[in-house]
Amino acid sequence: MKVLALDYGSARTGVAVSDPTGTLARPLTIVEKVRKPAGFDKLLAVIREEAPELVVVGLPLTLRGEHGEQARETTAFVDTLSAALGMPVELWDERFTSVLAGPGGDDARAAAHLLSSYLEWRSGSPS
Repeated sequence: MKVLALDYGSARTGVAVSDPTGTLARPLTIVEKVRKPAGFDKLLAVIREEAPELVVVGLPLTLRGEHGEQARETTAFVDTLSAALGMPVELWDERFTSVLAGPGGDDARAAAHLLSSYLEWRSGSPS
């Protein structure tokens, strides 16, 4: 199953995609300002072009696993995205993906780390 992942941010949203088998994740692109109509339309175009069966969005929980302001904003974004796409959109704990992305905080690379962890979990493989 092809899966697309988003590392959501109001300024930049990283996008990553899996191969058709849902085994490997790769960074795809960064979409600017997805809360604005032009950015949201661009994001929808990227998603539709990739034609995933599922979209996964990183949920930025606090280090204690709680829902802070950013998690609430992300959840609202997911509701809007799900309604626009008419397909499943899942939230996935992303607490450490930005750190794993390395210096410069590449949002597409963070999305790929998020997607890799999701794919490993879904396949039942140990991390």
